[in-house]
Amino acid sequence: MDDSINFGSVLRRRRKEARISISEMAKRVHYSKGYLSKVETGGATGSLDLAQACDRELGAGGELAELASRKLDESSALPTALALNGLPPVTSRFMGRSKELGDIAAFVNEDTGQNVCLISGMAGVGKTSLALRGIWSAVESFPDGCLFLNLGGEYSSGREITPHAALDALLRMLGMVGERIPSGVDVRANLYRNAVRGKRMLIVFDNVRSAEQVIPLLPAEEKCRVIVTSRNRLHALDDAMYLSMDMLAEEEGIALFRSAGGHRADRADHDTVRRIVAHCGGLPLAIRIVAARFRGNPAWTPRDLEALLADASSRFGVLDDGERSVAAALTVSCRALTGEQRRLFALLALYPGPEMSVGSVAALAGIDPLLARSLMDRLGDAHLVTYVAADRIILHDLVREFARRSVLPGVSQRAQDASVRRLLDHALLWIGESNALLTPHRYRMPHSAAKPSGHQSFAGRESALNWIAVEQAGLVGMCHLAAERKQYNQCWQLAFALREYFYLNKLWDPWIETHLVAVEAARTARHRQGLAISLNNLGIGYVDRGDLNAAVEQYQEALEIFRELNDERGIVDALCNLAWADLYLGKPKNALRGLRVALSHYRSMGNDRNAAITLRGIALTESELDLCVDAIHHAKQAREVFRTLDLWLDVVMSTNCIAWAHFRAGDHEAAAFHYELAATQAERFGSCYERARALAGLGNVHAVSGGHAEAAEQWARADEALSPLSPVMVGEARVRMAWLDASTRD
Repeated sequence: MDDSINFGSVLRRRRKEARISISEMAKRVHYSKGYLSKVETGGATGSLDLAQACDRELGAGGELAELASRKLDESSALPTALALNGLPPVTSRFMGRSKELGDIAAFVNEDTGQNVCLISGMAGVGKTSLALRGIWSAVESFPDGCLFLNLGGEYSSGREITPHAALDALLRMLGMVGERIPSGVDVRANLYRNAVRGKRMLIVFDNVRSAEQVIPLLPAEEKCRVIVTSRNRLHALDDAMYLSMDMLAEEEGIALFRSAGGHRADRADHDTVRRIVAHCGGLPLAIRIVAARFRGNPAWTPRDLEALLADASSRFGVLDDGERSVAAALTVSCRALTGEQRRLFALLALYPGPEMSVGSVAALAGIDPLLARSLMDRLGDAHLVTYVAADRIILHDLVREFARRSVLPGVSQRAQDASVRRLLDHALLWIGESNALLTPHRYRMPHSAAKPSGHQSFAGRESALNWIAVEQAGLVGMCHLAAERKQYNQCWQLAFALREYFYLNKLWDPWIETHLVAVEAARTARHRQGLAISLNNLGIGYVDRGDLNAAVEQYQEALEIFRELNDERGIVDALCNLAWADLYLGKPKNALRGLRVALSHYRSMGNDRNAAITLRGIALTESELDLCVDAIHHAKQAREVFRTLDLWLDVVMSTNCIAWAHFRAGDHEAAAFHYELAATQAERFGSCYERARALAGLGNVHAVSGGHAEAAEQWARADEALSPLSPVMVGEARVRMAWLDASTRD
């Protein structure tokens, strides 16, 4: 064969004819740019796998594979030293990881200045599979051999391979007779490093537990490449290239299940498979186990498998195929923890939200934040927790369930209850401080949480808002946790405290969810005042969601209890809330009477904020009764009080109320002016709800004035800000709906 017609030269010619850069080609075939360049220029032979991949990408019809085969046949006829290739086979079920594969290809094929690559990640994430998939295509670049050594020892016993034993195995693989291997670790290490001197070898150390275990095994020879896989980050390998692995993306997880689960899995409904993969948390080991069990159990339907995984009591049983087990893999990771780390890991399972702050972790464990952060770092190094921000961690769902089932029982019930109490006190303290910044004039009940030494408050309103926005899911979960752990008083106090943020953001579903739990907690604890307060607030949530009859039930029961307790403030609040409900139920005359009584009481009590809120309610009611002049007057009075109190959200609400009264009076120019002002104010102060209301009102003004295109534009902007607005609760939404209905009939 003409030497000028070889695999490398033809590859180069075809690539250029296809107008594909060498960088793009490297990405497509998962080889490094440097290695491809060497193949094209004759510096490397190239493998049959590479040739076949290039054939596919370039449409070469097998020409490249044939040329590569000839070259390999020729080179195999030459006398060469016998080199061991002990790499295990690559799984055919490998999915995704294109970026990581590219990084490994660059590491093994190019001179990066590093000869050690650490692949770390959670147990079962596929570290070994990634390493093997990434290096098999480069074995021909290591003519002196490829070695594989599992340093994890026996899975169940927890015994690991010592450096002494590992060096014995390495020397034997390199051809040394057992009788000549010395006993000392240092002597063995010297012989091993000398044996690989001047050689180009690829060595994989799998399942490494610690840097101390692997450092004596690292060759000094720069031409060698070492891949280390570990569940720990092994920070002491500070000269290594670090590759951290995460869970599979959803579509990659689905593809893995279908591939490993056989033809029935391949035909299964997409949504069902998606939920199966979600229950596995994107963990490759979990997906492979359930796929194998599904393939081996013809009686199971995909929905049967999904149901078993959805049930926490059966999930870990399904994730065990007799040979592999997610629980066993996590047990190995957990076994290496110290007693202090293990205790914290157990307590993390109590936390009811997806993310935990350093403060919450410290409260759970009853330790100072500095120690909490240090322990979190150690758990992070073991890939049992993941940092999502500098001071926040998450637990993978399967890790959390493992900790709850297998580690938490090692903590006494008394210690668990104390941990929950500390967490709830921590939450109450921070929510209380948040509320003091969000709504400084609102009434707040005292709580039992004391400030710890060194406590630092929020820097301002913005930081308070950011904190509670991130913590929201966990705080809602804490209401349920408090009830489950019989911390009833903290349960209803927590729900009461959360209402500030939920009201500001119109989050009625979590408002109602937490107050339903609070009502039952207070009822169980026989805390009458807590029950009345929780019922009253539950009614507010129902009103703003438009469930008026349910709201009236809560208000009436709350009123009875407040009267029983002779609680004047509670009585007035309940009566006022019933009057607001009458307004929305279409009983404006009843509402006006009730609101006037409440206004008188609030003024006599010196409660300016509640008096102004009630005055705004009176203005809305007067608008319904076509007493628009009075409505405008009272709404403006309320707005001035809110300005004095620096309650700017209430200022915006009052401006919308003024606009609504002008609209009802037929003064569309004044209505438009105030709606535009309210829309600007609402955007400035971050209220999507009031902005949507103002824009809907502007749309109504244009509609009644004949500007149909302008009306449609403003209504579209309102929907973009917040949709839908309830026609029961918002007059502007009611007018818009009536206008659209009339237009449809016409």
